[in-house]
Amino acid sequence: MRLNLSFLNFFDHVGKAALAAVEDEVEWFCLPAGSLLFAENDPADAFYLVRSGALAAFRDGAMGRPNLIGYIRAGEPVGEMSLLEERPHSASVYAMRDSEIVRLPKASFERLTDKHPSLMRELSKMMLRRLRTGPLRGGSEPRVFALVSTSPTVDLDYRAHALKDAMAELGVTCAVAGDECADWPGTKLDEFEASHDLVFLTARLGDPQWARRAMGRADRVWLLARADARPSLPLLPDDPTPAAKLKLLDVVLIHHQGVARAVQPREWADAAGATRLFHWRQGSTADISRLARTLAGRSVGLVLSGGGARAYAHIGAVRAFAEAGIPFDFIGGASMGAIIGAGVGLEWSQEELVDRVHEAFVASNPLSDWRLPVVSLAAGNKVDARLERHFGDVDIADMSRPFFCVSSNLSNGLPRVHRSGLLRAALRASIALPGILPPVVDGDDLLVDGAVFTNFPSEQMRAFHRGANIGSDVTRARGVDPADFVDPPSFFGWVRRHGFGDPPPIASLLMRAATAGTMVSKHAEFLDAADLVALPETDTDLREWKRFHDTIESGYDAAMRAVEAMDDELRARLGL
Repeated sequence: MRLNLSFLNFFDHVGKAALAAVEDEVEWFCLPAGSLLFAENDPADAFYLVRSGALAAFRDGAMGRPNLIGYIRAGEPVGEMSLLEERPHSASVYAMRDSEIVRLPKASFERLTDKHPSLMRELSKMMLRRLRTGPLRGGSEPRVFALVSTSPTVDLDYRAHALKDAMAELGVTCAVAGDECADWPGTKLDEFEASHDLVFLTARLGDPQWARRAMGRADRVWLLARADARPSLPLLPDDPTPAAKLKLLDVVLIHHQGVARAVQPREWADAAGATRLFHWRQGSTADISRLARTLAGRSVGLVLSGGGARAYAHIGAVRAFAEAGIPFDFIGGASMGAIIGAGVGLEWSQEELVDRVHEAFVASNPLSDWRLPVVSLAAGNKVDARLERHFGDVDIADMSRPFFCVSSNLSNGLPRVHRSGLLRAALRASIALPGILPPVVDGDDLLVDGAVFTNFPSEQMRAFHRGANIGSDVTRARGVDPADFVDPPSFFGWVRRHGFGDPPPIASLLMRAATAGTMVSKHAEFLDAADLVALPETDTDLREWKRFHDTIESGYDAAMRAVEAMDDELRARLGL
């Protein structure tokens, strides 16, 4: 029996003869929610189309977990590029909910596209539309969110409509539906989804049957929890839905004014197995706007590179971006960029950021506890004391905006992404330049400065959210003065002339050498992964901690130039 495919948009402009030929040869099957259609590196042996439901594509990612590439909706092809290029699939594809798939074997596909050019023409148009979104941002966005409350005292209807109103300000249409759609077939949900930009399915964990159905139909799950409550264990059903199984689950922690939290925020994230944790503070319009931008795929990630004293330029760049009206929803950095980014993530004002960095790095040198080296030139005690003074016992999960920093794991040769745990401990690992500061030992892992492997962690940021990424990068700025290495004095001769407060040139040499591989081999890829990057022009040496204000201004000037050069499309993505 011929399978009717005429209702799929893909065939709108395909000739009747071509459509009939495809309908005669395709195979039809159901793919249950959570099932794998094909895996990354599997051979491409067929052309697939989604008849109903939704799929999601994942690739091994920079965050140490599968990186979501995008969603495939009803009427869209799957795996066609690998088939045409005759190469293995570049991503794994799973069913996000019960889906109907049609399959055209490779031999049939090649014969029919040769005989019916309209098929190849429509396929080419679809591929071009996807490529125009950019290879780094390709794939459709999540459109169905399950908003699931963990407590009956969470005002779910109010929260959903507050987000809906914030969406309207972004020009995004949003529908809110509850258990009245519990018995809808998949095709009706597809039609409902197609008529709105986003759909919120609201449910409570106290109603496990509907909560599981809502989570099973969602592209992503947001658990709404009260900060003054404790998570029950286990928090979620034993049989995870696709979104939970594939780590497409976030926690939104609701804070009521004047009410103390019951547990550390990370306990909620751990109980849920959440990928991200957000904070929604009572009366905070900034928090609502940030959540709305994230839901709409319009969030902004700020990425700051390492670079020793040159990273002061990031302070100026942050000021310029803020003056341009660009929000910072997600923050990530490496080495000194992580230090600056942490201050931004803790909502330090520009003045406080300048004052704290000046006090920590300019008023006195934190690397002045030099010693004859065994594992490092500096003992690191002063650095540890400054980190504790300025960041205390803050946990990364406590920060108002999602934050990460990177270190380099010499034990396995891979970057370590720090997204949880004690903030100052993560920062200490991120700034542990080999030979300058002692490495951080974490079990069997030896962690050193993030700049060794990833000085500008834009790829990690891209795996963190679906919006635009901006940043400031001082990797290529000149950081070593060759004159320092012409007829250098002995160590004790340097100390007699400069004292212990001024680090010797070997510090610059080690800092530069530690990041040389990153600069040459991967840096272009890191820059390509961002949408807007300020490249400060500064000749500040990596160890010139006293060159503060002029280095800051170089970052401000570079960021202003970058902002002024933006095209209209990027301005729109940044909400300008």
